[in-house]
Amino acid sequence: MGTTNSSFDAVVIGAGFGGMYMLHRLLQQGLRVALVEQGADLGGTWFWNRYPGARCDIQSMEYSYQFSEELQQEWEWSEKYATQPEILRYANHVAERFGLREHMRFNARVEGARFNETTARWSIPIVDGETLTAQYCVSATGCLSSANVPDIAGLDSFGGPIYHTGSWPHGGVDFTGKRVAVIGTGSSAVQSIPLIAEQAEHLSVFQRSANYAIPAHNRPLEADEVAGIKGRYAQFRKDNSELPFSAAFDNSEINALDVSQEEVRAELERRWQDGGLPFLGAFADLVFEQGANDLAADFVREKIAERVNDPAVAKLLQPTSIVGCKRLCVDTNYYETYNRDNVSLVDISTAGIDEISATGLRCQGELHEVDAIVFATGFDAMTGSLLKINFVGRNGVSLSEKWAEGPRTFLGLCTQGFPNLFTVSGPGSPSVLTNMIPSIEQHVNWIADCIDYLNRRNLSGIEASQAAEDAWVEHVNEVADSSLYPGCSSWYLGANVPGKPRVFMPYLGFPTYVEKCEEVVANDYAGFELLAATSQ
Repeated sequence: MGTTNSSFDAVVIGAGFGGMYMLHRLLQQGLRVALVEQGADLGGTWFWNRYPGARCDIQSMEYSYQFSEELQQEWEWSEKYATQPEILRYANHVAERFGLREHMRFNARVEGARFNETTARWSIPIVDGETLTAQYCVSATGCLSSANVPDIAGLDSFGGPIYHTGSWPHGGVDFTGKRVAVIGTGSSAVQSIPLIAEQAEHLSVFQRSANYAIPAHNRPLEADEVAGIKGRYAQFRKDNSELPFSAAFDNSEINALDVSQEEVRAELERRWQDGGLPFLGAFADLVFEQGANDLAADFVREKIAERVNDPAVAKLLQPTSIVGCKRLCVDTNYYETYNRDNVSLVDISTAGIDEISATGLRCQGELHEVDAIVFATGFDAMTGSLLKINFVGRNGVSLSEKWAEGPRTFLGLCTQGFPNLFTVSGPGSPSVLTNMIPSIEQHVNWIADCIDYLNRRNLSGIEASQAAEDAWVEHVNEVADSSLYPGCSSWYLGANVPGKPRVFMPYLGFPTYVEKCEEVVANDYAGFELLAATSQ
């Protein structure tokens, strides 16, 4: 195919919930916009993650767009926690309802993006030979979209199929009669293991470190509770926007260390019975004081011991880390799965996996023969997808070079030296420590309003100042260090990817963050440099 050039006001990269809403907002503003997506269709995370049991860990009535009241009222969620197929149907409904598909280009992987300092425009070549140019480039590539596959010796020699939960075959997989290995015990493993175990002849789970999981207690939604929320959706959303995770976690203002042990256990038990991520909101000091966290950790470890019959297996499944410093898992019969005769837990915490052979995995000299391998090893989170795109800013400096020692942004929205490049849910924003869709909407609204501001003033662009970026990075680190979140090796720190700089990437504190974003705008984009119009 010959090279062609197409000119736009803005190019959006990624067709997940961030890219879709970004496209919608910019089209509303009358801009010429193209959205490019490397996948064959829209949906982002929910297009790729089709593994058995894939389900959201935020309640469905909250994990949805709020920009359209009509959309909120017409869409009917069926369960407390929506499944991947249902969320993908919702994404497709949104795209059709607002006429977004005609502006999307699928199977369009971005080769790179370079800022032209003369024209103040981005040049964005696509793998098929077309080059898009735009004044604005918005990366909505997602926080959890770059699959992490460990570099294990002999991986290419395995004779059977290899899967990753983050890029699951769209036709599904039948494990009936198969010996299956699942590597990893994070969220995707916790969700998929119980269902794979029901199919497989034998399932071997290879665990490097145990994770805390709270029961989901998922159930169908009752008509009256749906009507109750829909009847006050605006207030419901407003109330949630003022909460630390932008979700109805029923956050307590009481400190665990200020009340009796009996009161602590009673509240933790109540949260356990209710289920899900609101467990973290049981006490105000749970993720800030080690003593409070220890009480919650001991409680969950006791629950694991009650659910797993074999004491030795239960011991391996009991985490020793801080509750919440790794993403808390939400499960359905995860621990009970280890009571099945066809499931074994393989501890690789000290020696790892020696190698993969044609017939299985060798650990500490023992060969575990399997017919299929499932990597549930997560993602190169927050920065992986951004750095896969070769963004080149001023003076020929690439984003990879600038972020060699860790990501640096102002508000998680922009990075100095890369004018007119915006990131939705970028590092340095609350992102993964929030209910993602309302958090995404806040980011998209800020970016869209900023672009409108620039266009109305005939400015060529905007760029974060070095001083503002430095101050923000320091602030993000200070806030993180005030909590227990950096206290273990998690993907929040990039610890799951060998060689990745250890930097706490999300910003802890959603309502405060929104206030800061609004303050910046109220002060004519303080912390940013506004670029005068070019001659072109």
